[in-house]
Amino acid sequence: MARLDSFLRLVVDQGASDLHFHAGNVPLIRHDNDMVALPFRELSEIEAERFILEIMTPQVREQFERDQDIDFIYEIEGVSRFRTNVFVQRNGLSAVFRIIPNRLPTIDELYLPQSIKKLTRLNNGLVLITGPTGSGKTTTLAALVHEINRNHQRHVITIEDPIEFLHEPIKSVITQRQVGEHTGNFADALRSALREAPDVIVVGELRDLESISLALSAAETGVLVFGTLHTSSAPKAINRIIDVLPEENREQMRGVLSVLLRGVIAQRLCKRASGDGRIAVLEVLLQSWAVSHMIRENKVHQLEGYLQSANYETTGMQSLDSALFGFVKDGLIAPHEAIDTANRPDQLKSLCAAIKEDE
Repeated sequence: MARLDSFLRLVVDQGASDLHFHAGNVPLIRHDNDMVALPFRELSEIEAERFILEIMTPQVREQFERDQDIDFIYEIEGVSRFRTNVFVQRNGLSAVFRIIPNRLPTIDELYLPQSIKKLTRLNNGLVLITGPTGSGKTTTLAALVHEINRNHQRHVITIEDPIEFLHEPIKSVITQRQVGEHTGNFADALRSALREAPDVIVVGELRDLESISLALSAAETGVLVFGTLHTSSAPKAINRIIDVLPEENREQMRGVLSVLLRGVIAQRLCKRASGDGRIAVLEVLLQSWAVSHMIRENKVHQLEGYLQSANYETTGMQSLDSALFGFVKDGLIAPHEAIDTANRPDQLKSLCAAIKEDE
């Protein structure tokens, strides 16, 4: 057993999400987004290196020595799988481990809006899942793929770096490819995927112009494409896609996106009011005539106001603030947590105060 395994077992036993193992510091775990120091000594540069290198396979170590950082999956059989990032910093070798749940999540178990299920029934187009690092995008994406797998007969190809959730075939055929192990990069894997008769392509991250262009090309050919971005809202995700292009091509891109974009999910994680873990709060933008018009006419800045006024019951769309307010009313999130997360905190504060008065 590797010496690091005892620390990782503790992370699982404590119900934490991450282990931070840094040279020059004591090991820390992230529990409900709070960093908690473990009762262990400060790690020396040599000690941290020995602990971390011990869990690397020769192939992983070779790649790390070449690139000086690496993402890979480390598994303790019978305990859990961990998404692992190893890197070099001022004090020496360091690593961050994130628990990957053994069981695939469902949309219902995650309290995600029912309206996003319609995205899994589409035959083509582009769906974006966006949010800051550590906001649960991969978990939401896994739930969407699981929904397809349980209910539809399709060929789903995932391109990930690394593969986190493992999907076994239920009704669909699931082909999972890891960048660096099964393919050279996201762009190469996307090109290859188009020759493999896919119905659905899942791209772990739309990183650059090439991968974004290829994802759009796939959507144009009649494939349903899911991809993630690191932005904080639905309008910013759309702007990110457009802004990655040279100025002279952006007007054309707006026209393409207005037709191909089926939906954007922008999410944050909030602490549960019960203190038992965290919950994903989703902003949901779905394709409509008004949304397509705003994208095509370069009025993306109006989408935030459009979402604020959207009626979820009739459109399936909701702003981040309305989702937060719904969870406050249901007692799932404390008012102060919702206000700290909101795009318009003053407005949400007034709404939460009104709830308290009614009680």
